[in-house]
Amino acid sequence: MELFSLQKKVAVVIGGSKGLGKGIAIGLAQAGATVVLGSRNQIELDQAAADIRSKVNADVIGISVDITSIEAIQQFVNEVVKLKGSIDILVNSAGINIRKKALDFTENDWDNVMDIQLKYVFFMNQVVGKYMIDEKIKGKIINIASLTSVLGFKGMVAYCSAKAGIIQMTKALANEWAEYGINVNAIGPGYYETDMTKQLFSDKKKVESMIENIPLKRIGLPKDLTGTAILLASDASAYITGQVIYVDGGWLIE
Repeated sequence: MELFSLQKKVAVVIGGSKGLGKGIAIGLAQAGATVVLGSRNQIELDQAAADIRSKVNADVIGISVDITSIEAIQQFVNEVVKLKGSIDILVNSAGINIRKKALDFTENDWDNVMDIQLKYVFFMNQVVGKYMIDEKIKGKIINIASLTSVLGFKGMVAYCSAKAGIIQMTKALANEWAEYGINVNAIGPGYYETDMTKQLFSDKKKVESMIENIPLKRIGLPKDLTGTAILLASDASAYITGQVIYVDGGWLIE
């Protein structure tokens, strides 16, 4: 369907070498986008890009970037534009979590989570947003929020704080950049099977407890996010901005 087509669009997926980011990248490639994966590890990026190309007949490459450096972010954006000609879609899906009781959190723990989950998500938005504004591109930006944006889970004080910040940042940027035709939205995943949640899911009792809170009675898979990502990356969402769509199996219904 043309409304959901991403043909001739270039999508950057930060954190796209694995987990939710890779699942989203596959969906964008299936919809016709040229996809550039970004993360620190070039070997993982090359492996992920090759895997996606084996599944989808699409142009997919990986370019390493240290997202904790504004200078590196700018260089990354310049490289993407040089190689692919444009950036029409940005997905921010890089993630880190440190699970500790609040009283045990160190300043370094706090900074590590906030830097990856909030601070440099903003600067990736800023650099790409400026490029879109300067080039008069009516782009699409998708930030990854979480159930923890609105629910306060034990042992996740920094993660919850950062993800709550993602929502307000998304709304503020959507308001500021609407005049340029840039849509900024967020996706709020529930609990998904990814590398970051492997340790958590090794506890069967915890998994059973989670599933009790999910009306659809299962843990999410990365592919469950692809439809929402395609919606928010395509012309189908032309009149949607500043919103958070929760893809959580119904967790937040109650």
